Amino acid sequence: MLQEYLPVLIFIIVGLGLGVALLGVGSIVSPHRPDKQKNSPYECGFGEFESARIPFDVRFYLVAILFIIFDLETAFFFPWALALTEIGWFGLLAMGLFLGLLVIGFIFEWKKGALEWE
Repeated sequence: MLQEYLPVLIFIIVGLGLGVALLGVGSIVSPHRPDKQKNSPYECGFGEFESARIPFDVRFYLVAILFIIFDLETAFFFPWALALTEIGWFGLLAMGLFLGLLVIGFIFEWKKGALEWE
């Protein structure tokens, strides 16, 4: 029974060994020498000007949720399109209901003003 787990054990050992080896080579080839420019903020080009504890605007979260919804929608389209001939009219109606619910959510966010930036 333990022989069935031998490939998994070998895979874990090789993965850990490769990870440690690559970290070691990286520290030798590229030593850690931080300076002022390397530690400067790079995301937006300027330093922080307010506290990091201020809350985000709700519209940021609404846009993020909207992105996730449409990302999932496209993920469901591919298997649905491949199996459409097998699932027939039921699959077409189910996808229509799914898209209808997504459109209702999109209209809700649009009416709430989540897509408008000041």
